[in-house]
This record gives sequence, structure tokens and C-alpha cells, in this order.
Amino acid sequence: MIIRDIFREIYYYKVKKMSPMQFRIFHLKRIGMEIGEDCKIYSDRLETNEPYLIKIGSDVMISPEVALLTHDASACYYLPDATDLFGRITIGDHCFLGYGAILLPGVSIADHCIVGAGSVVTKSFNTPGMVIAGNPAKEIGTLEQLREKNEPYSMNVHGKGSRKAYLLANEDKFIGARK
Repeated sequence: MIIRDIFREIYYYKVKKMSPMQFRIFHLKRIGMEIGEDCKIYSDRLETNEPYLIKIGSDVMISPEVALLTHDASACYYLPDATDLFGRITIGDHCFLGYGAILLPGVSIADHCIVGAGSVVTKSFNTPGMVIAGNPAKEIGTLEQLREKNEPYSMNVHGKGSRKAYLLANEDKFIGARK
């Protein structure tokens, strides 16, 4: 990081009173990424050489270590006059991208979709409300099916005081606790 970037971060954190999340989204928009309202971006791996090829809808949560790849440099090894292949990435509204997911060039994700942790998305998924997971990613169900499956295990830890005490008192709701 160069001195100019350090001063810029200090300015936005201290003077403009931006949270690290707000600063990350501000920075990504400033370099050309299109990002909707009410997004939560926890990944530091979204910055690409072509941020203007990425469109993220509103109310999207991107977990840590998610990578959005807008180009593929392997083309130079098998196409004699090429250096790269490029593609836009579009993520619809109300989507969740799990930890470590990778989206490859040219991929679109429809509204209300969940991409599972560690998934490698090699093609577009245009049906809203789907759960996508795997390597390569495929549709594994609908949001409604996921809701029904996980309802017995769901908890809300906000406002419960000690998170540790609450969780340990409700171990019967842990995934895998019921057979």
C-alpha cells in the first residue's frame, strides 16, 4: 500500500466516519463496479482489473474470500493471437454468496439465489430463488426447500446477551443434533 492510499483510508475512516464496509463499497464503486443499495461485502477479493464489468444488485451479501473473475488469461496458451477471454459478471437482487465462492467470466446469477460456500460458478443461473452449490456449481434446490430443511435448526442470537451461553443452552438446535 502506498502512502497516498494510507492517507485516503485515514481520511475516509476518521474524517468521513465511514465504516470499513462503507469504505470498501465506496472504493469499489469509485473504480467502476456497479453496486446496488443495502449490500454487505466482506470479501477483499472483488477488486479486478475490470471492475466496470461487474454489476451487483441490491441487498446482496458477499461473504469473505469470494472472488469475481472477469477475465481468463489461460487463452494465451491455446489461442495463438489472444491474451485473455473477458466476460461480465451480474449478480441479481437479494442474493447471498457463501464463503470462498468463485464466479468465472460471463456468469449471471438471478434474483433471490444462494451460492454455497466454496462453489465454482462456471455458467449462468437464470432461475430466481435457487440454491446453487458445488464444483462446478449446479442447482441443488430452491430457497423454499432450504427453508423447510433448516427451519428446525434456526436461531436468532441478536439481543440474547452472551452468545456462548445462548448457544450452549440451545445445543439441541445445532445442525446434526437431531437424527
